[in-house]
Amino acid sequence: MALSVEALASSTGFFNAVLSYARGMVALYGANPRLASIFASQQRWLMAQSGLALHHERDPEDPASGLYSGRFIDYIVANEIASRNTTASFTQEMVAYRFARHIADRPDKRARPLEPTEAALDYVWKWLQAHLTILDALDGGARARSLEQTPDLFARLQPAIAHGLVGNDRVRRPGPTFDLFTWVNSGGVVMDDLFSRIAVFDPDVQRAEIGAVSSSDLSERFMISKTHLKRIFGKATELGSMGWDGTPGRGSLWLSKDFIREYWDYQAEKFALIDQAYEGLGGTLGAATAPAAKERALSVTSTGP
Repeated sequence: MALSVEALASSTGFFNAVLSYARGMVALYGANPRLASIFASQQRWLMAQSGLALHHERDPEDPASGLYSGRFIDYIVANEIASRNTTASFTQEMVAYRFARHIADRPDKRARPLEPTEAALDYVWKWLQAHLTILDALDGGARARSLEQTPDLFARLQPAIAHGLVGNDRVRRPGPTFDLFTWVNSGGVVMDDLFSRIAVFDPDVQRAEIGAVSSSDLSERFMISKTHLKRIFGKATELGSMGWDGTPGRGSLWLSKDFIREYWDYQAEKFALIDQAYEGLGGTLGAATAPAAKERALSVTSTGP
């Protein structure tokens, strides 16, 4: 049975695992900043997932199926993810940066189907593997191993996840502070970086201290302008979601309990959606029976006091 949103949203063990996930996402960004920047804002992340879904759903017997610029734009606009111009620009950017390419051998010479490059597929595969690994730690499953050992699982699972993400309003609009970060290019990875700095999490405290944070460092590492970063931090401070102990921008930074809850609830919704998609594909091959796995699951899912 798939893990529920309610179970994840009430488990401090899950949230501590999510903090580890955030550190992994920051590290993955560092390995390929240009590629990772595609996933560092809500809009671009949804567009990338949608494009991959159209690609994976291609039917060799149906020349009209697959990833075409026109189909992609229509899907994005219909689901109110971005405008036609923004989507067209995104498509051109993906080709220019060699994250997507036109298929040379095509049945209809009038159409130019696209496909993701190996680099793009590898990145999303690692993104999915990170999520499945955490889900495995929660219940002792073997989803990540199934992903590695079942050649076609990724191509079947990714579209189910993508369409689920697009159709889930709680994933797309989890809260005002979360939205503030994720609708700006690279804002999502900046937020992950802030949460990755939480060393000890106590759900009962009103604030989580994360230490000194350098805006200049964040700007350089995540390719986000200092102006945009300052605006985000300023608005988040006005919302009471973050602030400094001492001089703004210099002292130790804290994140509010409400901001933490937004991030936690979003992650719970997303992880539950991914697990439901896996379960929907007959993911029972992920079940584990080893005592060590069960002990690990009990440890991670403990809700604490």
